[in-house]
Amino acid sequence: MKLVVLDGFMMNPGDLGWEELGSLGELAVFDRTPPELTVERAKDAEAVFTNKVVLGAEQIRQLPRLRYIGVLATGTNVVDIPAATARKIVVTNVPAYSTESVVQMVFAHVLNLSFGLADHTRGVREGRWQRSPDFCYWDQPLIELSGKIMGLIGFGRIGLAVAVAARGFGLQVLATSRSIPRYVPNEVRLVSLEEIFRLSDIVSLHCPLTPETRQIINRKHLAMMKPLAWLINTGRGPLIDEQALADALNSGKLAGAGLDVLATEPPKPDNPLLTAKNCFITPHIAWATVQSRQRLMRTVVANLRAFQEDRPMNVVRE
Repeated sequence: MKLVVLDGFMMNPGDLGWEELGSLGELAVFDRTPPELTVERAKDAEAVFTNKVVLGAEQIRQLPRLRYIGVLATGTNVVDIPAATARKIVVTNVPAYSTESVVQMVFAHVLNLSFGLADHTRGVREGRWQRSPDFCYWDQPLIELSGKIMGLIGFGRIGLAVAVAARGFGLQVLATSRSIPRYVPNEVRLVSLEEIFRLSDIVSLHCPLTPETRQIINRKHLAMMKPLAWLINTGRGPLIDEQALADALNSGKLAGAGLDVLATEPPKPDNPLLTAKNCFITPHIAWATVQSRQRLMRTVVANLRAFQEDRPMNVVRE
């Protein structure tokens, strides 16, 4: 079986191995594939693996030997699922591999905002502490999390894990979900979306990107939030109207934001959030710990092996 990985660098920049996947077929790995080379590189493959390289209806049409598409991530928007289904091509993804790492990033941003870690570290490097007449200094109110309210938009695996961690910091937790959650701890209160915005000191996004949730953070909802509230997004960039958020931060209608995702990645130089007040952006790395990528690799291999044994798992359907 000929296997082609179109963009393997992000999952494995060199600290993991491809040997186990390679044991399942004749493997070719490309670090990155530009759109114009997608069909050329995959034309003889029976199984193609992609993270961000698009396999749309046109590309699938030109790959007559293709029987299997393995998405090296959870989101499958890069694959035209109906076109694959029409060809009886099995598409799989890797769910829930990064939950622990994403929770860690949520609170990395929360803790940064609570103590102004990035700004105070920068100030020390610039000599502020050395010149201080006192033994310490701070440039902004320092916030204790205990007793504050964290509101979660979306309450799947990651939302639940964030809730558990939040309780460890003494936070009260509210959550809202379009579907009925499988499990809700006693310490978590389910409320409406409007109550999340009105009551929360921290709003964290954990919902899927759908037509209904696209730009769920907009001017109307931002206006409902407390002026001292923070917004955290480790989900999907398009959940946020970026100009509306930048305006809220710059005008003082919102106190801060911690973002690991943006609507366009890498961002364009004119993205208003790059210069917004008290907006801290990390380059979509919540998923990328070594341990998380190891779990990802193991599941990618297990998915293909299950397909070869005619018992496919983690199949994505229309």
